[in-house]
Amino acid sequence: MTSPLGFTLVQLRYFLVAAERGSMTEASAELHIAQSAVSAAVHNLERELQVQLFIRRRGRGLTLTPAGERLQQQARELLARAREVEREARGDGETLTGPVSVGCFVTLAPSYLPLLFSECTRRHPGIEIDVLEAETDHLVQALAAGRIDFALTYGLGLSSEPDLHTETIADAPAYVIVAAGHPLAGQGSVELAELAADPLVLLDLPHSRDYFHSLVAATGTAPDVRYRTQSYETVRSLVSRGLGYSVLNQRPATSQTYGGGEVAELALRDGGPPLEVKIASVGGMTQTARARAVMDVLRDVSGGRCGL
Repeated sequence: MTSPLGFTLVQLRYFLVAAERGSMTEASAELHIAQSAVSAAVHNLERELQVQLFIRRRGRGLTLTPAGERLQQQARELLARAREVEREARGDGETLTGPVSVGCFVTLAPSYLPLLFSECTRRHPGIEIDVLEAETDHLVQALAAGRIDFALTYGLGLSSEPDLHTETIADAPAYVIVAAGHPLAGQGSVELAELAADPLVLLDLPHSRDYFHSLVAATGTAPDVRYRTQSYETVRSLVSRGLGYSVLNQRPATSQTYGGGEVAELALRDGGPPLEVKIASVGGMTQTARARAVMDVLRDVSGGRCGL
């Protein structure tokens, strides 16, 4: 039966599955219906909306048109809202169930995700959290494509994204780590100029590398970058072996490293303003009740991460 709007939620659902699978055949297999039913639903949707949603190439599957890409995001939101309305109409709106897709900056994951998962399990056991761990640019792309509901990330690289809504939930001041046997290890705090003669072990991630370079350059010295790695824990292990110092923002609960060494943390007296830890989402997008609940938990646990 055609809705007053000219299309149905079923048509939108079939369209979304076809878009995600890139094939009418694979969509029909996932939906457990005939391929002709999927094709007819998409054809009727295109006719009602008077747009072409897919470019169809024999042997190469389906490619979304620009109109199809816009509808894909809108259809996800509409179907999510429809599921919420259904649950509330049945009287179980207080029990949140279903998936929430969260993006998380790679170095924030060890500090935030265990707390988020455990608290969500306690408060909302029916919510299933799927996580994409990546650096900022990939998280922004995933938000734009609708693959994640929101992202937890630093503010680095977000100022040039006008379509994003961001909310600061925590601050992360920069600090220095040196090997436990370093002459400055027991000093408590340090200025970067005091380490000018030491090599820098760089956490070499997009935006992060520029941030760390700028901190050292602000002292009037050029950093001697001897080692680079994209792994937070590899940075700590290299430093623990006396191979240099590093500047980081997240503080693990232990001074021990995976490599068996130990590092000493030093407050940075000339580190400038702290990095902001943010929740980022697509501006103007209506979040599901599940996603809003997970955001609330994330705000709460970020306030309880003393020393991290």
